[in-house]
Amino acid sequence: MQHIPVFHAQALEWLAIRPSGIYVDATFGAGGHSRGILSRLKGGRLIALDADPSAAQRAAEIDDSAFTFIHANFRELPDVLDRLGVELVDGVLFDLGVSSMQFDETSRGFSFRESGPLDMRMNPLAGRSAYDVLMSASETELAEIFFDYGQERAARRIARTIVHRRKAGSFPGTTLEFARMISGLMHRPGRRERIHPATRVFQALRIAVNDELEALRSGLDGAVDRLRGAGRIVAISFHSLEDRIVKRKFLQDDRLEVLTRKPLVPDHDEIGQNPRASSAKMRAAERRAS
Repeated sequence: MQHIPVFHAQALEWLAIRPSGIYVDATFGAGGHSRGILSRLKGGRLIALDADPSAAQRAAEIDDSAFTFIHANFRELPDVLDRLGVELVDGVLFDLGVSSMQFDETSRGFSFRESGPLDMRMNPLAGRSAYDVLMSASETELAEIFFDYGQERAARRIARTIVHRRKAGSFPGTTLEFARMISGLMHRPGRRERIHPATRVFQALRIAVNDELEALRSGLDGAVDRLRGAGRIVAISFHSLEDRIVKRKFLQDDRLEVLTRKPLVPDHDEIGQNPRASSAKMRAAERRAS
């Protein structure tokens, strides 16, 4: 599936791009937003980050002297700017979650549509995989992951089964087998589920493996710290936990003025063209002049 940036036109509009400004695309992905920002710059600069090393190959396709790509998680934003000798920026864009390319690459383990390794790391070169977490975390820790990050009501039952299967030496080793195990636990005869029973568990594992929520908090803090007066932050989220963190940061940081009283949601046309957009929400805030 081709990756289509969600809120592409709206994100550029709310960034209020100044042609000579310095901007950060904190989640480069396939580069759709970055290309849009670059098209509006004249004398300005764009710095793009991505935790996924494969994004560097896509970034290399952009031949523009105004563009710099850095392989880094957005929680490292202040350090990246320091290395580049950049003190302040005019805008930062966060497009959160997993891209279509990552979902479609079986070896990354984000999806259970096909059989792949239980990995789920944004950066497959570092950190613990989902399999490592599932094999080492205690029953209590697993239940907390599934409930806190996936709002999974059967979190304790799932965690108990995982620990039992581990001890029995029969724990599934692939995404498809793991999803089938979850589905077998959750299946209710005669009832049709709105989403696959393993969806929330996979979301929760991915968030835990990549420490996504703490990374987002750190990334937003760093972005506000380095934002010039009248500079803007635009954040696109895909589930309630992300959106809640963005909302609280924008409301509670006295340095920011909230521009979107309510989150923007995609219209029917965008959802029709890009089903991934159905759960998206976008918020924008502006740094007050000091």
